[in-house]
Amino acid sequence: MQTIQTLIFMTSSLFDLTGKRALITGGTQGIGEGIARGLAEAGATVLINARNKEKMDACITRFLDAGIKAEGFVFDITQPGAVRKSIDDIEAGSGPIDILVNNAGIIKRSPAEDMEEDDWNEVINTNLTAPFSVSKYVGRYMIRRQSGKIINICSLMSELGRDTVAAYAAAKGGLKMLTRNLATEWAHHNIQVNGIGPGYIATPINTSYREPGNPLNEYILSRTPAGRWGTPQDLAGAAVFLASAASDFVNGQIIYVDGGLISTFGKPFEK
Repeated sequence: MQTIQTLIFMTSSLFDLTGKRALITGGTQGIGEGIARGLAEAGATVLINARNKEKMDACITRFLDAGIKAEGFVFDITQPGAVRKSIDDIEAGSGPIDILVNNAGIIKRSPAEDMEEDDWNEVINTNLTAPFSVSKYVGRYMIRRQSGKIINICSLMSELGRDTVAAYAAAKGGLKMLTRNLATEWAHHNIQVNGIGPGYIATPINTSYREPGNPLNEYILSRTPAGRWGTPQDLAGAAVFLASAASDFVNGQIIYVDGGLISTFGKPFEK
């Protein structure tokens, strides 16, 4: 009979990322930084991508000061040539990318009838085409090694519509289906491709929305069964699971970390 200590060891080893290397795009703040910290706490070395060198350097300094093994790489994920060169350089000079988190993204809000095609294209290129490009070039190395984990950061808008975010919702819905298609194509190479769909997550870019009395804040709190905004740390557990051996037979799935929002019409009425 297995002892409790043996079971504990087996369980913890399932989620152990020691020796693994994880590339997180747009990992200098918010959701990306929270996921990077979670992967690092599980033992991974985190490779942070950003377009802004100052933000990246500041993030790497925070990580190193916290005892986190981290490296920084500046390249624009919307430029396929730069993506290919950067991935080749990382693999050749730094080491293999075992885990990829496609996190970087943007949003441009506009009524559909007023949205400029240039804005539409920028959102689609950043949130959908770029994850394809990064996955393509990282995936080639994963196929050679017959091993890899890819995590796409999807959204509630992968499932639900909302006014003024047509381009964002189209991109995130596409990212959900890209996740499932890559999982289908690459599963026989022992590559698992899954997604995380964050709910409303408290980050520096939405501080003003979370002020008491703000209609959006009141709506989110009333619409989310958990009754609160999520935090970047709330996403860490799902990311570690999808990056680890614990998810070796999980493929093409989207885990919604949203306090129950997508599962319900709204919070239960108080009795």
